Parts: sequence; C-alpha cells; structure tokens
Amino acid sequence: MTTKVKKGDMDDFEAKVLEGMKRANRKLVEAAAANNESLIIGEIDGSFKAVPAKELLKTLPAK
Repeated sequence: MTTKVKKGDMDDFEAKVLEGMKRANRKLVEAAAANNESLIIGEIDGSFKAVPAKELLKTLPAK
C-alpha cells in the first residue's frame, strides 16, 4: 500500500522538524555554555574547530 503525501503536508512537516532542530541546538549550546565547555563546529571548507559555547551562543538567533 502506498500513501500519497500532499506538498503542503510535507512543508508543514519540514518546518516542524527544522524548528525542533533549532530548539535542540540552542538547548545543547546553552547547556555547554553553562558548564564553560567548547563545542566542535564544522567550517564550509570542511575543516573544524573548537569554539567556546558562550561565544557560539552569541551567534544564535534569539528565541
């Protein structure tokens, strides 16, 4: 049995997943910042670096 998914339903689902990922990311960074930890982030060129979570928190959009 195959279920057809409407475009609008996928758009809603995609928006909900992205919102959940943003919230989870903020929660992770806030927890790391509270413990004076650093997080590893990837760069566009494929390299990576450690960044203090407090600095990373400043770059995130407001809640």
